[in-house]
Amino acid sequence: MTIAPPHVVHRSQPARGKIRLLLVDDNPDNLISLEAMLHGLTDEVVLARSGAEALRHILENQDFAAILLDVKMPDMDGFETAELIRTRRGNRNTPILFLTGFRNDEQLFRGYDLGAVDFLFKPVVPEILRSKVTVFVELARNNQLLRSQAETLAKAELKFRSLLEATPDAMLITQADGVIVLVNAHMHELFGYERGEILGQNLRVLVPGWSFPPLPRTGAGTAGHVSEPQDLCGIRKDGSKFPVEMSLSPLQTEEGLLITSVIRDISERRKAEESIRLLNAELEARVASRTAELSRSNDALRQFAWAASHDLQEPLRMVVAYSQWLDKSYGQSLEGPARQFLEYIVTGAMRMNNLLAALRDYMQVTDAGNQELTLVDAGKCLDRALSNLQAAIDSSSATITAGLLPSVMSVPVLLVQVFQNLISNAIKYSGNGTPPRIHVSALCQGSECVLSVQDNGIGIAPEYHDRVFGVFKRLHSDGTGTGIGLAICKASVEHWGGRIWVESALGAGATFRFTAACAKEMA
Repeated sequence: MTIAPPHVVHRSQPARGKIRLLLVDDNPDNLISLEAMLHGLTDEVVLARSGAEALRHILENQDFAAILLDVKMPDMDGFETAELIRTRRGNRNTPILFLTGFRNDEQLFRGYDLGAVDFLFKPVVPEILRSKVTVFVELARNNQLLRSQAETLAKAELKFRSLLEATPDAMLITQADGVIVLVNAHMHELFGYERGEILGQNLRVLVPGWSFPPLPRTGAGTAGHVSEPQDLCGIRKDGSKFPVEMSLSPLQTEEGLLITSVIRDISERRKAEESIRLLNAELEARVASRTAELSRSNDALRQFAWAASHDLQEPLRMVVAYSQWLDKSYGQSLEGPARQFLEYIVTGAMRMNNLLAALRDYMQVTDAGNQELTLVDAGKCLDRALSNLQAAIDSSSATITAGLLPSVMSVPVLLVQVFQNLISNAIKYSGNGTPPRIHVSALCQGSECVLSVQDNGIGIAPEYHDRVFGVFKRLHSDGTGTGIGLAICKASVEHWGGRIWVESALGAGATFRFTAACAKEMA
C-alpha cells in the first residue's frame, strides 16, 4: 500500500521571496520524519517520493535553499538524480545533502564528485540535520537579500543615469582631484569627446580653470552646498575655446568626495551681453551728443535773451520817456481817439519795460541756480523779501504774519526770490479792495520741510493750478503782473530738489506750498 506524502506543494511559478527546501525519499515515513525535524526552519518544504518527481519540482520552482536527496531509490537513485539536477544552469550551485544508510567510500567519492556538500547517515540525528540545513537556509536568505539589494541598486542607478541624460546641460561627476568617473551624452555634444575618451581623464582637460577647495569629511552621504555659477573657458576636442558657466555640487560618500559639475555653453549669452553693451554705449554717446547740442542751444538762447533784455532797455526807455512827455505836454489838447492812442502807447511801453525787467530777473535766478546748496535761515530770507516789498506792503495796507521758520538746504538769493514773488502776487491779487492778509508758515515732516504762503485773495480755479507756473502764463488781462514770477518760483524750488504747488479755489484765496530739505537738527 502506498501512502501519499503530506504537504506536497506543486507550483507553476515560484513564490517571490520564499525560502524552500526539497526533500526526496522513496519512503513516505522518512519524508514525514524529515519534515518534522525541519519544521519552522523555512517558509516552505517540498516533498518528492522519487528522482523524477524531484526533477519536476525543480523544473517548476528551480530555486531551493538546499536539496536533501536519498541515495537508494528505485528507478532513479540519488546519484543519477543529482547528476541530472546539475545539468541545469540554475541548479549547478544548489546545495545537495545525500541521505544514506551505508558508510561507503566509493559512494562518498561519487557523491562529492557530483557536487554534494555533505552526507547524512541514517538514522538521522535531528539536531545535526537541523544544524547543517540551517547553514544553507541562512545562506539562501543572505543571497536573496543581496539579489534584492542589487536589483534596487540597479534600478536606482538606471534612474540616476536617466536623470543625468535628461539634463539639458553637460554634467560630469568627478573625484575630488578632478578625475572624471561619469558623464552624460551632452558632454559629447558640448566638447566633442566620446565617453570612453574622457572617462578617467581630468576635468581640467575640458575646463582648465576648474577647481574645488578640499572639504572636511562630514560622513558618507553628506551633501555639500551648490557653488555659485562661475564663468570659465572651455576647450573642445578640436582645440577651440568657448565661454562656459559651471556650477559645482559636492557629495561625501564612503568611497570619498564626489563632485558634480554642470557645464553650460554661454556663447549666445555673451553675444547678447556684448550687443547690449554696444547698444548702451551707442545710446550714451547719442545722449551725450544731444545733451551737448541742447546745452549749446540753451546757452545761445540764454545769451540772446540776456542781450535782448539789455539792448532793448535803452530804446524802450526813450519810448516811455517821450510818451510820458507827450502826454504831459499835449495830452490836454488831444481829443477822442488821439488821446486814447497815446495812453495805449504809454501803457504798452511800461508793460514792455516790466517784461524786460522780469526776464532779467528770471535769467539772474537761473544763473544763481548754478550755486551749491547751503544751509539757509528761511526766516532771514523772508525778512529780506519783506524789506524789498515794503513800499507795496504799505500802499496796500497788507497784513503779513509768519510762524517759526526753520533752516533749509537752499540758495539764499533763490529762497528770497520765491518769498518775494509769492507775497507780491498775494498783494496784487487781493481783490475787491480788501486789505491783503498773508501768513507764512512751515511744517517739517521727517527730512522734508513744507513752507506755505497763504493769502485771502481772489483765488485760482483748479483747472489752472498747473498752468500758472509756466513762463509768461497770466490768468488776468488787466495788465497786472508779467506772468513770469511763478515760473521763477518753480525754477528756484526745483533747483534745490523741491516741489511747488498751489491749493486754491476761485474766490477762496490761495495757498502756495513748496518743499526743501530740513537741516539735520530740524529733521
